[in-house]
Amino acid sequence: MGVAVPHGKLGMWLFLGTEIMFFSAFIGSYIVLRLGSPGWPTDPEVTHIRIWAGGLNTFVLILSSYIVVLAHEAMANRQFLKARNFLWITMGFACLFLSIKSYEYYGKFDHDILPGRIPETHQQACQKLIGRLEAASGFLALEDEKNTLERALADGKGGESAEKALKAKLLKINGDPDAPEGTPERAGELTRRKAIRESYQGFMDQVSVNRAISAEGQEKAEKLFHMVEGSPKTKDHEKVVGKLEEWQGKHPELKNVQIAHPILYGNLFASTYFLMTGFHALHVIVGMILFSLVLAKGSRIGQNPDDAVVLENAGLYWHFVDLVWIFLFPLVYIL
Repeated sequence: MGVAVPHGKLGMWLFLGTEIMFFSAFIGSYIVLRLGSPGWPTDPEVTHIRIWAGGLNTFVLILSSYIVVLAHEAMANRQFLKARNFLWITMGFACLFLSIKSYEYYGKFDHDILPGRIPETHQQACQKLIGRLEAASGFLALEDEKNTLERALADGKGGESAEKALKAKLLKINGDPDAPEGTPERAGELTRRKAIRESYQGFMDQVSVNRAISAEGQEKAEKLFHMVEGSPKTKDHEKVVGKLEEWQGKHPELKNVQIAHPILYGNLFASTYFLMTGFHALHVIVGMILFSLVLAKGSRIGQNPDDAVVLENAGLYWHFVDLVWIFLFPLVYIL
């Protein structure tokens, strides 16, 4: 009675059926969202998609699946040492896949291509730039620190030593009237930070009062964005120095501030990208765990007849992971 296959193998096939439904929901939703979003970002320079990295990972997974087949064949022929070596090679390819994927993820984090953090309009891009300028200038943070120190000094807790330390910090922030004229110590750190903020105060005020809901507001936001960004030198036009470059020239604290260009449907793109590739990466890690169960037996591999079934089931799972990536690669990287 029953089917002529091991129970474990039948269970793996049933499990893979649920996995197919799992990824079908992701891929189907991605296709519907993409087709229903005219202007979906496809330029690799905008999305920071590395097609060569995705292609290399495709080759790595296909080759690793072939190595798994060789390991299963060696196990069936009772060449246990050979099977174990093939599994170690497969583990190496899995680590290589995750390393390349980590490199891709690093690029996304480095350019802030993350869900909920991508400006999709010029107004949002200007507002994000203001946030970066505020963080780089440090004026608001220093003002908060000043207020905290003043409240602590007013409380009078901690004794004379604590009071002396608080006054010394406040003196550094507010400035020392006894210091020589024209020195940074006399002006204070808060005054210096305020001067940095005043350089882009006008731009910040224009963005805050602009209402980008209307067509006129969108047009104004675009002009403000290009005013700050400037334009490179071309064959027909001279270079236009943007306001950001001027501010950075006056204040070195702003030199690392970068402009975030608006990406239409950027947050939706980032969400689907990380959802699908992230879950696939988790499945790669699960596959490595399954292979580790076989490798953990060391020289005892093959002594138990179930070892071959475990390896075959792990191989089936790995082939499924490979197949999913073959669908994800063209959908996400090429089309």
